[in-house]
Amino acid sequence: MRVSTQQFYFQNSQQLSNKQSDVNDQIKYLASGKRVLTAKDDAVSYGTLAGYKDGLANIEKYQRNLTQAENRNSLQDVSFTSAEDVMQQLKQLFIQANNGVYSDNDLYSLAELAKNSQQQLLNIANEKDETGGYIFAGYQIDVQPFSLQPDDSVVYQGDGGVRELQIAKNVTVDINQAGDDAFENVANNIGDFSANYNTNTSGISVNKAVIANPGAYDSVTNPPDYNFNFTSATDLTVTDSGGTVVFNTSTYTPGQTITFNGIEVQLNGNPLPGDDFDLTPQENISIFDTIKNAIDWMNVGASPTDVTQHAVDYEVILGQLDEALNHMTGRRAETGVRLKLIENQVANHLDAELYLSSGRSNIEDLDFAKAVATFEQSQVSLQAAQQSFVQIKNLSLFNYL
Repeated sequence: MRVSTQQFYFQNSQQLSNKQSDVNDQIKYLASGKRVLTAKDDAVSYGTLAGYKDGLANIEKYQRNLTQAENRNSLQDVSFTSAEDVMQQLKQLFIQANNGVYSDNDLYSLAELAKNSQQQLLNIANEKDETGGYIFAGYQIDVQPFSLQPDDSVVYQGDGGVRELQIAKNVTVDINQAGDDAFENVANNIGDFSANYNTNTSGISVNKAVIANPGAYDSVTNPPDYNFNFTSATDLTVTDSGGTVVFNTSTYTPGQTITFNGIEVQLNGNPLPGDDFDLTPQENISIFDTIKNAIDWMNVGASPTDVTQHAVDYEVILGQLDEALNHMTGRRAETGVRLKLIENQVANHLDAELYLSSGRSNIEDLDFAKAVATFEQSQVSLQAAQQSFVQIKNLSLFNYL
């Protein structure tokens, strides 16, 4: 077979190029420590490897969300713990103010201390996270959620938005509690209504006022407010805001449950003729409103105009302070549930990460001993081809003539 010089050089250069490429590939494997770099290395393993890598990438994304969710909920947990302490101190201060021996100046001083507690709680409610956003403002993270008014009332300027992050497939966790739920939507201690006392010579108070049968409650036909009027200790008439009588009895007994329009009402104490009060719908009471009421109560001083009603107001406020303290504990417990969910999900991701990393390693990690041997063989093959080419290209028939 006749072989031209051009063909000879082409075939040998092609062979040398292929062998050099084999050596270069082996160098890439050794440098990366990986057995599978592209689909041509092992198509089946490469596809499986892509699945492992996607899973690990998702876990990395979830881990970033978990870190953020943990930080935000931990900050709220600290805030609610501080709020519990403030409310406990305020409750003790309020109890102290009712010991009956303080002067006007003493009570005014206690009221100032209560204002300090109010300011502390306000600072907690306006807490910011590490990015400078308000944590209790709902979606309005750039707007200060709570502001103190000249009359010591507090206005909420955020919204009810709750943000969440995905921490696993089909698993999300809330990273904030809106300010209205955290500090304003505190359950009314007596139920669904608040009492406004018009005349109270006996010291009676509302112990419970709830909508016991929502299906029977008709606020259109018998609209609130509901007026309770005792013409004697046993004669009670209840009328709605339109003047319609919704309940009437001449045999009222202390502790009796008063039922009308789906509502149940129980009173404390023994009524006297002329006692009169209204029930106004109010399912929730703001913590800040309760604190304001406590401050106002102390600022009345040691000689209230209506001693009997002043005592009733004390019990109402104290009961609502207890409710507010329980509310803070509940908010903190909710944060604890979220932190536990985050903790469990972190552990789940660590287990999954270990499994996926092990699977990826089994597929793509290089057997260095075998790879080095293959590399040396490729080098020897390349060197032999190079030496052979050098020897053969110098051969000529003229050397033997």
